[in-house]
Parts: sequence; C-alpha cells; structure tokens
Amino acid sequence: MRWLGLTGPARCWHADLEPHLGHPVASWGGRWQAIGVRLATWNVNSVKARLPRLLEWLDEAKPDIVCLQEIKTTTALFPAAEVEELGYEVAAHGEGRWNGVALLSSVGLDDVSLGFAGEPSYEGEEAEPTLLDEPGLRKPEARAVAATCGGIRVWSLYAPNGRTPESAHYQYKLAWYAALRAVLKDELSQLDQLVAAGDFNVAPTDADVWDPAVFVGSTHVTPPERQALADLRALGLRDIVPKPMKGPHPFTYWDYRAGAFPKDMGMRIDLVYASEAVADRVAGAYVDRDARKGHAPSDHAPVVVDLN
Repeated sequence: MRWLGLTGPARCWHADLEPHLGHPVASWGGRWQAIGVRLATWNVNSVKARLPRLLEWLDEAKPDIVCLQEIKTTTALFPAAEVEELGYEVAAHGEGRWNGVALLSSVGLDDVSLGFAGEPSYEGEEAEPTLLDEPGLRKPEARAVAATCGGIRVWSLYAPNGRTPESAHYQYKLAWYAALRAVLKDELSQLDQLVAAGDFNVAPTDADVWDPAVFVGSTHVTPPERQALADLRALGLRDIVPKPMKGPHPFTYWDYRAGAFPKDMGMRIDLVYASEAVADRVAGAYVDRDARKGHAPSDHAPVVVDLN
C-alpha cells in the first residue's frame, strides 16, 4: 500500500488485496489504480531548456499524470531517465526542434497512441522537410500522444498555432481539430473516463484574453477556432476552468515581450477538457502562476486539476 501526503485532496493507491483495511478498493486489470489523482498540463517550451525547472516542479507539486507540450526534442532524446527517477513512466512523441508532446504517469501508462487516426499533416509551401517530403506523404507533426493512466484515457495535445486567418496554417489548424473531434467522439462512445488536455492555441471566449480589442483579426479568437472548441465540448466534454493564484483571470500564457507577465497581459489557451465522469470527480483546479516566475521560465504556466 502506498500513501502520499500532498497538498490538495488526500490521495492513495491500493490493491484489491487489502480490503480489510477499510479503504476504497479499485481493481483494474490486475494493476494498481489511482482513486485520487492530480493531473496537470504544461507547455514547457523546450523540455531540455526547462529540465531543471520541470524536475523541481514535479518534485514539489507531485502530479500523478502530466501532459507536456512543445517539448522541442526527438522521442529518443527526451530526458526520460531523469523523469523516471521521480517515479514516472514516460511516453514521448517528438520530432526535433519544434512541436512535440509527452505524457508522464505514476499511475500506469497503457495503450499508448502516438498521434491519432486521420491526423493531417501540414501541406503548405512552408512545410518543414521530413523523411517523406512529397505531397500527400508528409508525416503528421508530433502534436498528440495518448495513454490510459489509472483508468483514465488521457490525451496530451499541442494544437497548431494557425499564424494568420489568411494562411494555409489556419486551414491546417481547423482540419486538425476536425480530425481530433472524430477520434475523441469514437473513444467517448467506448469510454467514460477521458481527458483531453494541453495547449489548444484557442481562447474559448473574450474573457480568456487580456484585451479582446487587441486580438481583432488575429488567430486564437476567430469564430471558426472557437467553434472547433465548441464542437469538442458538444461531444460531452467539460471545460475545467482553473482558479488563478493571483488576480481575476485564469490566464495560462503570457508573451515574453513587453512585460506581459507582470502586467497580466495573458491568455487562457492551455485547457483541460474532461468527460462528465471525470469532471464530476474534480475537487479543485488552479493555474500554477509561480512556475511562470523566476529565471528562464516557459511562457506558459501549468494547469493543475485534482480529482477525487
């Protein structure tokens, strides 16, 4: 039996071999299953550049499941050994100096999916070269990884930026969301415990940007992008809105320039979308603003969700 004394809801892991102890028991495929879980998502903006900060944060916050985005390294070069020393299993999906996602779990990591069926690749004139650099043969970018962790199907997602509404990148972004919706719809027809978390590169409402007037004509706030998020929620997913540690806005991203962070000129684009069964377990959620402070931070802050 294993206990962790952590902030937030009490959490424990136990096997069905100890029912006499009087604790809730969950048996799942012969594996230990998390009854209480701390889940987090964080765009680290280069896992190598942020590794000391990541390891320190993992040790302090002690999340059980972590979705990472923009790892900016290959799968082979992801620092799995350092993370595994803290008790995590790792599933990384990276392609080099851009994009990349990962899942860390201390409560099991099963049925790993690197990418998803029907995931489009960017076919515009500015597409980065790949090993299959021919029209129609380019590999999808490393923007999604999924696994079953403690009985929850978890997706770590890094949506395309879109650049400008007039660009091919924008159309690629919308196509990517349409393909993702199809996959999540299929999984939700078979599973009740599902979380899709990560950097969605869309602010769901005007309240999720520091000044809506500044974003007029820009990506991240256009009606088609917001409709893509609405289409995901229409599948039965709920937006778990975290509490801010400071100020009135649960922003998760602040540009490095122009003192955006101390001025709270931010956006809420790092989201946790949970099925009803998972959303009903939420005991609390917050933006860890402290992780955005200090020397050489990511431009995103982690979102942490505690589940009963």
